[in-house]
Amino acid sequence: MTQHNRNVQAFVKLGEFLGQFCDFITKQEVPETTNDNWIGKFQEVVGKAHHYNGWFTEENIIYSFRQWSGILTNKNLEFWLSPYDLEKNTPKTVALIMAGNIPLVGFHDLLVVVITGNKALVKLSSNDRLLLPLLASYLKYVEPQLENTIEFTKERMVDFDAVIATGSNNTARYFEYYFGKKPNIIRKNRNSVAVLHGKETQAELKALGEDIFRYYGLGCRSVSKLFVPTDYNFDYFYSAIYDYKDIVNLKKYANNYDYNKAVYLMSEFEILDNGFLMLKKDSSYPSPIASLFYEHYDDLTTLKQRLANDKEQIQCIVGSGVTSDEISFGETQKPALNDYADGIDTVEFLLKTSHN
Repeated sequence: MTQHNRNVQAFVKLGEFLGQFCDFITKQEVPETTNDNWIGKFQEVVGKAHHYNGWFTEENIIYSFRQWSGILTNKNLEFWLSPYDLEKNTPKTVALIMAGNIPLVGFHDLLVVVITGNKALVKLSSNDRLLLPLLASYLKYVEPQLENTIEFTKERMVDFDAVIATGSNNTARYFEYYFGKKPNIIRKNRNSVAVLHGKETQAELKALGEDIFRYYGLGCRSVSKLFVPTDYNFDYFYSAIYDYKDIVNLKKYANNYDYNKAVYLMSEFEILDNGFLMLKKDSSYPSPIASLFYEHYDDLTTLKQRLANDKEQIQCIVGSGVTSDEISFGETQKPALNDYADGIDTVEFLLKTSHN
């Protein structure tokens, strides 16, 4: 078996274990083939993660694990990699500067680096310092030859050949200054939007709630803004998303809801409110937690041009019959392996980057 095949199989085994662990958490049944020691380790880290980051609830971590367990199959991995000539890769060290806004947000970058035959030098976000090392440990357990291909560091990063860095618009300026002389992908803030035409079914709007509320709206694939027709009735929307009302039971979410509502009221902004989600008319894309911005549109063609002009600020467009690359309601947090962040193919980037 080639090293590439061993790497693929390591991720397949990780996917299988993640599925088993999720089953254990939801059913409290340990499969006979599962290593009890690893079940315990994962349980411990999932429990700790919430103490380091209050947004990392067990539900959302398990959701992330479940998504990856479904993606990391031999069929999916081979199909994803089939268009690329991996033999032309020259082994290199790739610095990964991770975000920490949602659980395992940087795992795809780690997967790309390792599975293409490179070494990952990883600097974690302080908001997500436990989950990725846990998954890396399991990968090294099932494939010992990966031991030297994944390294986590807290020190100043040196001796690397390329960089993939994810951060805010502010940190991007620092990244560009510090890493600009190396081949790089530097990601900035992006948000996702939904375009409604007013004829959506209750099921579609309820699914849109998943795009809005999953991970408490903290992901770049989370819908933070709606575009609606001029005469749109928000009562229909609020009725459809009512099942998500329990989100306000998380103290951090409730605190943000109360704070942002107070700011809006003191500023005398006109808002709509259902007790757990505020709607505010605003031309910006990023909305505060527990808020959703909206804008009216008269003409869909004009709106499409607006979205095309603002493409550098937008990660996903949710809708039906809006754009050729739109995402269906409820699907933003279920990206496929070839759904690259910012539309930049990280596999191709690494294959074109030579070792210095």
